[in-house]
Amino acid sequence: MNDRVSITVADHIADVRLTRPEKMNAIDPAMFEGIVAAIDQLAAMHNVRAVVLSGEGRGFCAGLDMVSMAGGGSGLDLGSRRANGANLVQQVSWGWRMLPMPVIAAVHGVALGGGFQIMSGADIRIAAPGTRMAIREVHWGLVPDMGGFPLWRSLVRDDVLRELTFTAREFDAEEAARHGFVTHLADDPRAAAMTLAREIASRSPHAVRGAKRLCNLAHDADPVAMFEAETVEQLKVIRQPNQVEAVMANTEKRAPVFRD
Repeated sequence: MNDRVSITVADHIADVRLTRPEKMNAIDPAMFEGIVAAIDQLAAMHNVRAVVLSGEGRGFCAGLDMVSMAGGGSGLDLGSRRANGANLVQQVSWGWRMLPMPVIAAVHGVALGGGFQIMSGADIRIAAPGTRMAIREVHWGLVPDMGGFPLWRSLVRDDVLRELTFTAREFDAEEAARHGFVTHLADDPRAAAMTLAREIASRSPHAVRGAKRLCNLAHDADPVAMFEAETVEQLKVIRQPNQVEAVMANTEKRAPVFRD
């Protein structure tokens, strides 16, 4: 990881921040590398039960830093693919979806182009009213290629996606919520995300991780495959210590104490 992303962990919640506020967290090669490194680090953190992703300063992420990327990305390796099939630039969005724990994006100010795709990788997206958003790539003569399309297909109607992509027009968080890109609106999205993260972190981490794996399968898998996946995930948790603790805590009306 580098100075573009920070991770702080407390109470089983990872507070992840994009830390290039002087550029509204615009994505340069170092930001690509930093986000991917952060995702890799989080994937190995078994004590983390939820992630809150936000941007420091005036906005979540203004998209590509076009000046720094003008030379073709200064050596970014776009040909190599990870085990999940994503290349480096796709991993900065798709990687959040593939993390084992839920990810909540807290979005304010702007989420444009690549920033909008990064936001879309979160499981849940909370945005401040008036946040400026856009699928911006066509404005620059580009196409969205940071993992957005496989993420958006489960969020928004096809014709809406086409209109927003083809025109590259800006829209606000309120419109994004109507379309399905945004889960909730909140005046303080990071505080709201932290509150939600604490609620998720209070649940059995093994059950939550299993549920996320099922959610990730749900859009594409056929019903028979989903039936089998549900059974497999249930057998991993039923009668195990955390599941027993969930039952006991509910019966005894006390806070559960789960093992990671």
